[in-house]
Amino acid sequence: MARTPQSTPLLISLSVLALLQTSYAGGIAIYWGQNGNEGTLTQTCNTGKYSYVNIAFLNKFGNGQTPEINLAGHCNPASNGCTSVSTGIRNCQNRGIKVMLSIGGGVGSYSLSSSNDAQNVANYLWNNFLGGQSSSRPLGDAVLDGIDFDIELGSTLHWDDLARALSGFSKRGRKVYLTAAPQCPFPDKFLGTALNTGLFDYVWVQFYNNPQCQYSSGNTNNLLNSWNRWTSSINSQIFMGLPASSAAAGSGFIPANVLTSQILPVIKRSPKYGGVMLWSKYYDDQSGYSSSIKSSV
Repeated sequence: MARTPQSTPLLISLSVLALLQTSYAGGIAIYWGQNGNEGTLTQTCNTGKYSYVNIAFLNKFGNGQTPEINLAGHCNPASNGCTSVSTGIRNCQNRGIKVMLSIGGGVGSYSLSSSNDAQNVANYLWNNFLGGQSSSRPLGDAVLDGIDFDIELGSTLHWDDLARALSGFSKRGRKVYLTAAPQCPFPDKFLGTALNTGLFDYVWVQFYNNPQCQYSSGNTNNLLNSWNRWTSSINSQIFMGLPASSAAAGSGFIPANVLTSQILPVIKRSPKYGGVMLWSKYYDDQSGYSSSIKSSV
C-alpha cells in the first residue's frame, strides 16, 4: 500500500519560521563636543547609554590650511586646552566604547583639492589623533578608534581618496574605523563615492532635515523607503540617525514611542542594522531620548 506523504508538520514548521523573523540588536551612537553644557566625555560614557561617541568637529582642514578642531565651550585648542580630553577618550575605550573624531560639520572651512591633499590630511589625522606621533596632538596622546566623515559643504571630490588613505593605516596593526554621516537622499552628494569604496564600518544616515526621506506627521513611508534604499545599496552597518529632541533639528524628530513601536521593529529585521545615532549629547540630556529607546535598540 502506498504511504501518504506526511507534509503537514513541515508546512506548520515553515509557517512558524516565517512568523519568527530575525531581529538584530544594535547600539546608540552620539555626537559630543558642540555644547559646553553637555558634560565631559567621561561623564558621557559613564551613562552607559552609548556604544559609539563621535567627537565633533575638526572643521578646518585641507587645501593647505592649518587644521583646527572646534569643541565649542569644552576647551580651547589654541592654548593646548583640549589635551585633557585624552583622559575621557581612554575612559570611554576602557568601557568598550569606540571613540571617533568627526571631521567636517555644518559650519567650517574644509575641502580636498587633490588625491595628494587627501593623503596629506590622512597623514595629519594619523599623526595627531590616531596611531602616529606628533608634538602637537590637540586631544593629547590617547589614540582614537577612527575617523567620522560628516561632510556637508565644500567640494564633493576626493573623499574616497581620504577613506582609502586612512584605511591603509590599518595595516600598521591597529584597525582604523571609518564612519560617516551622510544625508538621507541617496546617493549622498558629498560622500556617495567614498561610501562605494566599501571601507566604512558604520554609516549613521541623517534621516532629518530632509523631508523627502524622513518621518513626518505620523507618516513612516518616506523614512522606511529610504532606509531600505540605504541598506540595499551600501555594504556597511547602517544606523538610523535622528535628532535627540525636536529642538535638535529643523525637522524629522520622531517621538520615542513611535520609534520603538512602528520603526525599530521594521528596520531591525535587516542584517545591516547597526542601531541609532543621535544628535547630540546636549539635546539627549535635555530630552532623555536615549533612555526612552535604549531597551528597544
